[in-house]
Amino acid sequence: MFDLGPPPARILADAELVRTLIADQFPQWADLPVRPVTTQGWDNQTFHLGELMLVRMPTAAEYALAVEKEHRWLPVLAPLLPLPVPAPLAQGSPGAGFSHPWSVYGWLAGSPAEPENIADRTRLATDLAGFLTSLRSIDPATGPGPGTHNWYRGGPLGTFEAMAWAALQTLAGYVDADRVRAVWQAALNAPWDRQPVWFHGDIATGNLLVRGGELGAVIDFGTCGVGDPACDLAIAWTLLSGESRAAFRDTLGVDDDTWSRGRGWALWKALVTSAGAAGEDASDLPGELAVLNEILTDYEQSR
Repeated sequence: MFDLGPPPARILADAELVRTLIADQFPQWADLPVRPVTTQGWDNQTFHLGELMLVRMPTAAEYALAVEKEHRWLPVLAPLLPLPVPAPLAQGSPGAGFSHPWSVYGWLAGSPAEPENIADRTRLATDLAGFLTSLRSIDPATGPGPGTHNWYRGGPLGTFEAMAWAALQTLAGYVDADRVRAVWQAALNAPWDRQPVWFHGDIATGNLLVRGGELGAVIDFGTCGVGDPACDLAIAWTLLSGESRAAFRDTLGVDDDTWSRGRGWALWKALVTSAGAAGEDASDLPGELAVLNEILTDYEQSR
């Protein structure tokens, strides 16, 4: 069991810092405008660099561990995948008061996946399953196993139990703890005894880009690695439902134990996200609790 500890303290950059770093380290791009993207992530801040590039700035030392990994492995993975993924163009060094390595990538057009911009959710589900099937088929021999670089994605779900129970305490009065424990225990009881494979690690709506109503690209491989791919199944409960969820599972060929572990990953994510909403912005809480209840109900109906 690993002690994940508290979330790292984040230090945020701004456009002026990015301009300074670009001018110092990549003067060929010094004249290009820099502006933050509309929707920011947690592990990295992202900035437009001109019209065809972006800059990703890790917000903490722990998240910066993914920089070298992405530069090492994305060029290997990209030619073997059926959808575009980020193309690293340059790796920046600490400087101008910024303490971490950082990256320049080519820009991938598209909008984060939302029910409103998806033309056919079942089609998106099968396309995503095809992408993950291709990812899993890539030789994992020298790929990075679970570790601090990806917060132990691909490792045992039990690593996150303390975090899950802390979130459940925060949600007292909102969630039936016995229902949560039943889903969690079923996931822990589902064994993983197969050879490790490549996984993305954070298949979430913000990392699926939609173009013209269809899945157009998959981004942010910061938590990728080699291990148990069940962590990539959480999207089945956070975005998909009914026919689209069934199509995702069937196309990917997921066995019962892996599906149960995937539901456990979705549960952990929903608990932590709901607890964050309860403690910070209660206006988001009803939507997060709806996802959590969907996971619990799906488990109960599957028994």
